Amino acid sequence: MTTLLEPQVFLQKQLPLAAGQPIRVAVYARIAEGIRSGVFPLGAMLPRETELSTMLGVSRTPVREALMLLEEDGLLVTRRGVGRFVTNSIPRGGLEQLRPFEVTLAAPNVTMTVEPVRFALEGITDFLSSRLALDPAANAWIRESVLLHDGLPVATVQEHLPAGRYLSDVSESIAFDLEAMATEPRTLLASMQAKGHIFTNGVCQIVAADAGPTRAQLLDMEPTGPVLVLTQTAEYGGVPLYAAKCIVAPGLGPLSVMQHNPN
Repeated sequence: MTTLLEPQVFLQKQLPLAAGQPIRVAVYARIAEGIRSGVFPLGAMLPRETELSTMLGVSRTPVREALMLLEEDGLLVTRRGVGRFVTNSIPRGGLEQLRPFEVTLAAPNVTMTVEPVRFALEGITDFLSSRLALDPAANAWIRESVLLHDGLPVATVQEHLPAGRYLSDVSESIAFDLEAMATEPRTLLASMQAKGHIFTNGVCQIVAADAGPTRAQLLDMEPTGPVLVLTQTAEYGGVPLYAAKCIVAPGLGPLSVMQHNPN
């Protein structure tokens, strides 16, 4: 059973704040992580704004803004005159959220694993030149992985980051840790997020295509078989720094996009 001390310790961990990132975004991420990880159980009452502000070490304004966003996204409900509570059923996030692909494609009661395939330095392609605004003479890192649902391949992920000064001038820390992160059994985006690197302004585009011989071999399917191609780009500190392609095989199930009525 979760005790009061556990949420306090969880909330008091230093918030990872990237340059220029609104505090409310970090607060939102910390509380959402606590809800999804069970630190705050389903139906449990959240500490009050003043208590959250003290534990997180920030003012009440970003806490209030983050709580409002969490309620809009269906993670919290407010009982007037009582307080805010975790919902009894957590909605599954969709493609509207910038998240590692293993999290986006995850499903309840299914084990998702990431199996790295290769990590290499390559020349710039048209794909990278257009999305990361790199000089044609530049190089970029590519990290390819296979995503498995209960041991069965369901997707491949190709992740790209610029090399040399194009990366280190934006983040010396990412540049220093990149090769070590590439060996971890998760996507690069997941590894970078775990180290407190916050990517913002992500864009995900979706098209249908044939698998092709290389992808088909990794996914154990026919080369002419249909796949979905999810192309993701994201900025770091206002600079486009991350581009990825996730090739999703048939049979994975629906991919959701959570919608809100702006009125």
